[in-house]
Amino acid sequence: MRIKTDITNPFELGMLVQQARMAKGLSQRELANQLGIGQKWLWEMEQGKPGLFTKRLFELLEATDVTLMAEFDIDPEEQVES
Repeated sequence: MRIKTDITNPFELGMLVQQARMAKGLSQRELANQLGIGQKWLWEMEQGKPGLFTKRLFELLEATDVTLMAEFDIDPEEQVES
């Protein structure tokens, strides 16, 4: 199954990342470790907390009428039980 949606703000981006992470059966800690980033940063991102980069990115997209679209696959065989 493929999930596809428009992303118009940091909150929507965070929610989609969270859904994709969970579909892969990964905890925040596991994904953060895999990426070499802090779990707190990942948590804040998933909550849609706008950092300077994301704030400016969405301002730029809005000012130029650019639509950001994201998609991911949910593969039931890949999911790991938590």
